[in-house]
Amino acid sequence: MKKLKTAGIFILLLFVHSQTFAWGQLGHYLIGLMAEMQMKKSTIRKVDKVIYPMSIGRSGTWMDEIKSDSTYNYAYSWHYLTSKHGEYDPAHQEKTGDAYEAIQRIKKELMAGGLSPEVEAEKLKMLIHIVEDIHQPLHVGTGEDRGGNDVRLEFFGNPTNLHALWDSGMIDRQGMSYTEIANELYRRITPEMQKNYRSKSMQDWLAEAVSVRDRVYDLPENKRISYQYMYFKYPIAEERMVAASVRLAQILEEIYG
Repeated sequence: MKKLKTAGIFILLLFVHSQTFAWGQLGHYLIGLMAEMQMKKSTIRKVDKVIYPMSIGRSGTWMDEIKSDSTYNYAYSWHYLTSKHGEYDPAHQEKTGDAYEAIQRIKKELMAGGLSPEVEAEKLKMLIHIVEDIHQPLHVGTGEDRGGNDVRLEFFGNPTNLHALWDSGMIDRQGMSYTEIANELYRRITPEMQKNYRSKSMQDWLAEAVSVRDRVYDLPENKRISYQYMYFKYPIAEERMVAASVRLAQILEEIYG
């Protein structure tokens, strides 16, 4: 009986821990693949050399996986940030850092060079992940509900929370592989769209996230989510993943192009 109780506690902790991830595996894989589709082959070769044997898409999940390793506890708060109205205020962030600060710092470190192969690989995988994370709207949080983790829902009859719904619930519901979704979204990217996304500052990225916040939190009173929410909200997630891919490709070109 004691073993069953212990196992139950472990499973519960694992479930709670998993809800802090951003973009599930499919989301990270497909954003990385779309970014690669937009990069020069010479840049891809340089990036691949650094993160080998991982691909750009696969490396996007690495920073979530290392949450199980206490050695990397220092980076836990780098997955998100707090912004009430689209502003970046260091006073509202975790003392251990945040996504906005981490992207800028790690990018500078990689561009400066002089890192050992092991350190460069880790920093690059972190950068890829955080750029992807910051485009998940609930990773630019209000500071009041742990990025939607405290908002309990039912999604097609299954218990979940708002954060998990945006991380993976709606994406998994498509019933498609990450390559299928990536190819479908990549078809929509135009030169004009790329130019627009690339012209924005990181401050603009936060404003974009906050601009969709009301729609993300537009939930039925009974908190039971199904087809209607998916119909109106999933296009937001698609747009955010496209934006992330364009900007990830841009940043990798700036560092290794």
